[in-house]
Amino acid sequence: MKNYLSTLLLTFISSALLAQNSPSTREMDRINWMEFAEFVPTKITTVLLPTGTLEPHGVINNGADNTAPFAMAMDIADNLNALIAPTLNYGITGSMAAFPGAFQITEEAYRPFIRDILKGLSKNGFKNIIILNGHGGGQTKVLQEVAGELANELGIRTLVINWWSFASDVTMEVFKEDGGHAGLNETAYIQAIDPTLVHKERYRADLATAYPEAGTWSATPFPSSIGLYKPGQGYPNFDQAQADEYFQKVNAKVSGFIQEVINKWDMAGL
Repeated sequence: MKNYLSTLLLTFISSALLAQNSPSTREMDRINWMEFAEFVPTKITTVLLPTGTLEPHGVINNGADNTAPFAMAMDIADNLNALIAPTLNYGITGSMAAFPGAFQITEEAYRPFIRDILKGLSKNGFKNIIILNGHGGGQTKVLQEVAGELANELGIRTLVINWWSFASDVTMEVFKEDGGHAGLNETAYIQAIDPTLVHKERYRADLATAYPEAGTWSATPFPSSIGLYKPGQGYPNFDQAQADEYFQKVNAKVSGFIQEVINKWDMAGL
């Protein structure tokens, strides 16, 4: 009985300490300003910024590029002791901008806006600004350039991650084939988050087109909202078990890498 009570007391103390050192929410747009001041930067120095856009994604939601990085941030924020900045939902859409429901923000508008967002996060006390990017193309280049410039200007530490490219080995591990834009991997990731965003009944194989090899052809708008990285691979399979496995393994890899980079920054005294 005595041992049981001691264990119970230790558990209570541990829970109380954990609650004391964790905010009531990880989301910046839900936290109160006074609580924010109690945690940043004395207890929390890392922020996750999801970025995406609105564009067609086969039989999943137009906002998949926003849904994915936000869900990832929510899943890994506790492990990284990070807050989550509001998602930047509009981006540089590119060759699918003509599809219904898509939005295209020009680079001239996007570049200074993301710059001011990163400056604002730095001003609020974050040392590590991690951009979880859900959309590639020209947006990736702008994010990398602006993040690099501000890291040097402000003495902050920035990391930009395109999750689907970074986790391409996880795609091969789970599915035994490559994926694609709104293909096997991205559809599975969204299915794991919210199956109601996946409209299997609308799927047809001819909704997909393999991306061209360099120098062969180019089309604007791109003829399909499902773009395959390799011909004959990456068609969605709608397997819930694989989707759940993929979600967990991708997030574990991304979270582990972010922590590794932060540890190495600290070790180098940067």
